Amino acid sequence: MIGKKELINTYGIAIVGSRKCSNEGKNIARLFAKELSKQGLTIISGLAKGIDTAAHEGALEIGGNTIAVLGNGFNSLFPESNEKLYKEILKKGLVISEYDKNEEAKPKYFLERNRIVSGVSIGILVIEARYRSGTISTATLARKQGKEVFCTPHAINNKCGLGNNYLITKGAKLVTSVKEIMDEFPYLKYKGK
Repeated sequence: MIGKKELINTYGIAIVGSRKCSNEGKNIARLFAKELSKQGLTIISGLAKGIDTAAHEGALEIGGNTIAVLGNGFNSLFPESNEKLYKEILKKGLVISEYDKNEEAKPKYFLERNRIVSGVSIGILVIEARYRSGTISTATLARKQGKEVFCTPHAINNKCGLGNNYLITKGAKLVTSVKEIMDEFPYLKYKGK
């Protein structure tokens, strides 16, 4: 762990979704990250392109807390396009990796990383997921860990949201507001907008 290690002991929501997401998906991820941060929750994600990036950025934009879980070592940044974001999280948040500091990213590491993303959170929010994706595996792992799974709904012809709609049919909670998430955790007090 590098950064503000005390963040590991805070209540956090993982915000996850596709790397190849829509602009609307990025905006929704950023909005939920900001609003959940205002409620005092830490935003957790995987520092990937797309939804993960938007979630981390949303939290940081308002001075909220964020945790990035890597699928590589600390000295082998992936994706390189997130170098600036990575450095900002190192200063203001927390970065976690279970890999050797020089270990390069591998596809299987991202699936392994997903269990930590869900494991350190009290629940996960899926913003955009294709039908077959790492996001679906994160939601599956979260369920096995006894975590709450939330999804934003999507039009039935939106490829970016087919996974969301699938997860909703399998019992994930459909949400359109932060209050709906907060209401699922009786020990958290909703502070309004």
